[in-house]
Amino acid sequence: MPNTKSSIRRAQKTRLQTTVNRIRKSKYKSAVRQMAIYLESGKINEAKRFLPKFHSQLMKVTKTGVVSKKTGSRKISRVTKKINSSKKK
Repeated sequence: MPNTKSSIRRAQKTRLQTTVNRIRKSKYKSAVRQMAIYLESGKINEAKRFLPKFHSQLMKVTKTGVVSKKTGSRKISRVTKKINSSKKK
């Protein structure tokens, strides 16, 4: 247990930040899961409509550092590539 005033504050701040990060990571995973459902079921129009929201959600999580920038960009790139390639068929 923290026994100084500053360490008590740091512990409180860490607890708060942990919950915020957990919420952000959950939103990130939900967005990825939702996009995967659209792509697997072949609902390309829904996936195209969801793409801007998906992109926004991933970048919000990425800029706060919950997920690395490269991971977010890679996910966006792969999803966009799948949507564009399925559109051409």
